[in-house]
Amino acid sequence: MGLLNKLKEKLSKTKQSIVEKIEGIVPAGGKIDEKTIEEVEEILISSDIGVKATEEITDILRKKFKENSIRNVTDIKTLLKKELIELLQNNTSLNLKASPSVILVVGVNGVGKTTTIGKLGYKFSSEGKSVVFAAADTFRAAAIEQLEVWALRVGADVIKHKSGSDPAAVAFDALEYAKSNHKDVVIIDTAGRLHTKVPLMEELRKINKVIKKSISDAPHETLLILDATTGQNALRQATFFNEAVGLTGVIVTKLDGTAKGGVVFAIKKEIGIPIKLIGIGEDFDDLKDFNPEEFVEALFD
Repeated sequence: MGLLNKLKEKLSKTKQSIVEKIEGIVPAGGKIDEKTIEEVEEILISSDIGVKATEEITDILRKKFKENSIRNVTDIKTLLKKELIELLQNNTSLNLKASPSVILVVGVNGVGKTTTIGKLGYKFSSEGKSVVFAAADTFRAAAIEQLEVWALRVGADVIKHKSGSDPAAVAFDALEYAKSNHKDVVIIDTAGRLHTKVPLMEELRKINKVIKKSISDAPHETLLILDATTGQNALRQATFFNEAVGLTGVIVTKLDGTAKGGVVFAIKKEIGIPIKLIGIGEDFDDLKDFNPEEFVEALFD
């Protein structure tokens, strides 16, 4: 199955929540009116596309409608498709120019952070890159062990300390190890919740600071893992993490089986953070580079 066909299958519920609802507003061949635009606006808001993106798109729809440039639902879909692709463009590829390239991974517990790191390691290993996992989530029970299991699966090295130790020290040691052993990529796992009095964001800022002591321009990517099924709550998480550590990108997981994939557009429009990868299933290779054209095409085709 090609990637586009797989995306169509995995994004079917999001398509139902956006495109199929829009198709149902007016019978085939029927004329549209101002009320149609209002209904499109309601659909976009309810599908987690976000207020800013919805307002911008519906303003364009109204302008085109008044100019008589759109006359039916097919015209609306064509315009929506164009605007949504443009919204998602810009810096969707990972920055892996440095050696080692350092990726700091953040996110709350329960979003599939460790699993996503494992799949990211698999992706890089499959491309011929040598990978190091830094087990800097030292607070959650079994987090280190889970990362070790993934390392065995994908052929990555793991740098770890004992449970409850300083996460920043783990990150620093992983970078020193990678430099000494000429590794290509270091992926740093972090806590999603702390069992201490230290706030999570403060701990992440500390890790960031210590990383720079080893490699001054690192991390080269700071990626937030978001669970698409949480909808607008994912947007709030992105805001908090971006303010704390300065995100360079987002990985959206669990897009298969949810109707809330519209949050991808909200994240990009409301916070300005590009989507870099998406998770569309349980298999090792179901973590895909994000391609705006293919993503939107899968929704509208």
